Amino acid sequence: MKRICLLLTLLFCMLLIGSCVQRPIPAAEPDAVPQPPEPTPEPSKAPSPTPEPEIDPAVRRLASMTTEEKVCQILMLCSSDEDEVAEAAARGTGGLCLYASSFADKDRDAVLAMTAALQESSPIPLLLAVDEEGGTVCRVSSNPRLRAVPFAAPRALYEQGGWALVESDTAEKAQLLLSLGLNVNLAPVADVPLNRANYISARSFGTDSAETAEYVRRVVTVMKREGLGSTLKHFPGYGGSADTHTGQAYDRRTMDAFTGGDFLPFLAGIEAGADAVLVSHNIVQCMDADHPASLSPEVHRILREELGFSGVIMCDDLSMQAIGQFTGGEDAAVAAALAGNDLLCCGDFEAAAQALLAAVEDGRLPEAQLDASVLRILRWKQNLGLDL
Repeated sequence: MKRICLLLTLLFCMLLIGSCVQRPIPAAEPDAVPQPPEPTPEPSKAPSPTPEPEIDPAVRRLASMTTEEKVCQILMLCSSDEDEVAEAAARGTGGLCLYASSFADKDRDAVLAMTAALQESSPIPLLLAVDEEGGTVCRVSSNPRLRAVPFAAPRALYEQGGWALVESDTAEKAQLLLSLGLNVNLAPVADVPLNRANYISARSFGTDSAETAEYVRRVVTVMKREGLGSTLKHFPGYGGSADTHTGQAYDRRTMDAFTGGDFLPFLAGIEAGADAVLVSHNIVQCMDADHPASLSPEVHRILREELGFSGVIMCDDLSMQAIGQFTGGEDAAVAAALAGNDLLCCGDFEAAAQALLAAVEDGRLPEAQLDASVLRILRWKQNLGLDL
């Protein structure tokens, strides 16, 4: 009996111990990683409009012009008649070339009032030009009220003070003209005479092409820096030709004489950023034996394609005797435009304008060519700071 009680007690203890053994505790689930709140979708926006490209002011102005306005824009009246000058400005001529008589006896205030009045009357800002070469051709500084003494000839300046004096003289000249409301100097002279007896010699830098090229490069660079328009003249180079103011002139030299000599100053000026090139009335037989250079498409092709000039081409004054003799007295404006000139220097604004307008209307002068010339002129004005 005792044994049975002992066995029962032992069995009870074993059961009690078994019940106390811990069962495995299940692993706690890891805390959930907090997630950012779902973004609230923004309301859909209309795509921003693509800004339209800014239109070139010159292109915009051209698009607004009538055919008559375009025709007037390719003319530069060369006159000393105050009434003609005022009328051409009011009609919208592209430019005016003023002579010494326009400045005679005027002080700076009077000149500035004159140029301001001309600009005010013109529907499109004017190119106001003079021939202020120095030496024998001084339209402004010949008046002692505007400068104590006329500007000296280029060669004389160089011999006196070298390139430094040439450059300082050019800067002073530019500043004077700009202070008077003028924005273009029909300079520098890029011609290379054959000798000191030639017609163009007194106005040229010298008989050496390379030296003249350096002169032209320096002058154009200074004019550009000062903001005054420059004009290389007289393409393709006078050489030993006679004065075309008084009659026809012939140049019988070979093409090599030009490519190896006369063209060098023009190339230097073009590379320096010259705004315009003025073409002479000489008949250069190796380029075109039948037409003055100013009326020759071949001469203009050479200037554009072989010398790479993309600016404004202008012809010498069409009222000069060389042209009158060639055309038999007929107006040469249409022939000059067809040859490739953008800006026509003329002495009779009304006659030239009417002839050009008729040529456009009857199809002889393509309007696309007229537009190209007007655009070059407007861009020149824009580059000079004129507000189109």
